[in-house]
Amino acid sequence: MTDEAPFRVGLRVEDVTEAAMFYAGLGFERAGTISSPDSRTIMAILRRGDLQLLVDALTGMPFPDSDRERMNRTGPRGLGVVIGIEVDSVDATADYCRSAGCKVTTGPVDAPWGERYAEILDPYDYAWKFFQLLPDPPQDSLHTAYDSWFA
Repeated sequence: MTDEAPFRVGLRVEDVTEAAMFYAGLGFERAGTISSPDSRTIMAILRRGDLQLLVDALTGMPFPDSDRERMNRTGPRGLGVVIGIEVDSVDATADYCRSAGCKVTTGPVDAPWGERYAEILDPYDYAWKFFQLLPDPPQDSLHTAYDSWFA
């Protein structure tokens, strides 16, 4: 790949091929793959605009038989991290995610701060926020968000 993405996120999953197909349904295009000597796909490099998604095998790379790999296998993956991307249709994206076995945790809803969004846990336990900007958002979206949470 000659054109490197300015934003990169790495995700560890049990089945790289299956995960790459799921993420393709979210608009990511395959930019490359790496296979192990036994021909198992251990990394898929996907791209959506300026975001590069590195989907790695949960075991065997890039930290084979290490404390970090053991923690990745046993601990909740991505806890506290939400990957947010703008989409053309929050509703269509949420429908796709539901049909792929995702858990929709919020929405789709129109937020008072000027976006329609849905929050989703994907089949690999990673959290995503899909959003689209609404027409005529408030002039001070931070103040509007604060008021909606604490007023």
